[in-house]
Amino acid sequence: MIRSFVFSKGNLIAQDVVLDALKVMLYDADVHIWIDAEAPTEAETKALLSDVFNFHPLAVEDCVNVSERPKIDDYESYVFLVVHGLDYSASEFHTLELNMFIGKNFLLTYHKEPLRSVTSTIDRVNRQAPAVAKAPDRLSYTILNELHGNYDPAIEAMSSEILGIEQASLQKPGRDFLDRVVHLKTQVMRFRQIITPQREVIARLAHGEFKVVRSAMLPYYRDLLDQISRMADHANTYGDTLTATLQVQLNLQQMEVNRVIKVLTVLATLCMPALIITSFYGMNVGHLPNTNWTWEASYLVIAAMTAFFTGGVYLLLKWKKWM
Repeated sequence: MIRSFVFSKGNLIAQDVVLDALKVMLYDADVHIWIDAEAPTEAETKALLSDVFNFHPLAVEDCVNVSERPKIDDYESYVFLVVHGLDYSASEFHTLELNMFIGKNFLLTYHKEPLRSVTSTIDRVNRQAPAVAKAPDRLSYTILNELHGNYDPAIEAMSSEILGIEQASLQKPGRDFLDRVVHLKTQVMRFRQIITPQREVIARLAHGEFKVVRSAMLPYYRDLLDQISRMADHANTYGDTLTATLQVQLNLQQMEVNRVIKVLTVLATLCMPALIITSFYGMNVGHLPNTNWTWEASYLVIAAMTAFFTGGVYLLLKWKKWM
């Protein structure tokens, strides 16, 4: 589906113009155009990117193919950039790619899936075009701002899940606790892999590196840079939090193992007197050697010796504070 919007001095003057007419309008200095291509066919893609705009073949290739990392390229008369929207559901990040061609008098957005940032911008254009579409760089800012605004629900969802992990680590977590932590760390790493290069893309726009962005718009793009830098800080914080949570849980598990080993060691130590005495006498004698006592008296003396030495070991352990 290809949608087009034609503006003059910020006012929306036409919509859904045929491609041949758009090609002529590109030479009109009094208008600027926004074309949004959502899941276009192969024929529509070729007609739009190659026939109407005659974009560089490398830019067309990058636009059509999936790009894992955000990027920005300068082609003198226009700028091509790839950015990603984020969605967080079922404890996983899903990326939605948005390709943008920003020229002096046109903006072309290309995406294979519906994007809330594009849909909401279209709604704003239909309601109050002068506020968001005075020029292609202003319209581009509006779309990018909406795109970053949609990051907040994803970040909040991940933040809530990490908070639940932190609380569970101080209690008795389930057997899947470590798997959950490792999975979340993987998602945070994926979040970083998107945010870090996207921050670099926005930084280049905010620093006035490209002539298609007017100087009056630079403060707005710097605000975008602040937004995405804050998100990058969140990603770093989440990674550190999960690492600390994992370390705390491993330490708690080690402490539990140490307690078990301590109890078993104390039990083994307390059993040593009984083991030594019974091993020495064998417990198969009819009487105590070198005495005339009966076997009942012999067993009583052996039991008393065992209790005496076991009690002595117990008191020694208590005195040393080993138990």
